[in-house]
Amino acid sequence: QVQLVESGGGLVQAGGSLRLSCAASGRTFRFYGMGWFRQAPGKEREFVASINLSGTFTDYTDSVKGRFTISRDNAKNTVYLQMNNLKPEDTAAYYCASSLTSGASRSRPLYNYWGQGTQVTVSS
Repeated sequence: QVQLVESGGGLVQAGGSLRLSCAASGRTFRFYGMGWFRQAPGKEREFVASINLSGTFTDYTDSVKGRFTISRDNAKNTVYLQMNNLKPEDTAAYYCASSLTSGASRSRPLYNYWGQGTQVTVSS
């Protein structure tokens, strides 16, 4: 049974920072790409960032480039999302996901395991 458990969400003022963590178990973590997605109320779940199995390649949606950083620690089976200069439009539930492949992907269908989500709320 694969489990992904996110933590680190919360309420922060605009311009602030949060660091999300996602701890994985039940799968050989280091063999697979990982991703972060988010979903705001009334909107579809959207891609935020992804990272390949070794951490040597990352990809970001345009709206978070230069503000968010995805990283992973394969020894700890954990992927992180450092979020700086947060904006009210970043408010959403954030989900980590484990890919079917070793690469960094933007495509939701390529992710077969998902966490339960952690809420990020940015006040103006």
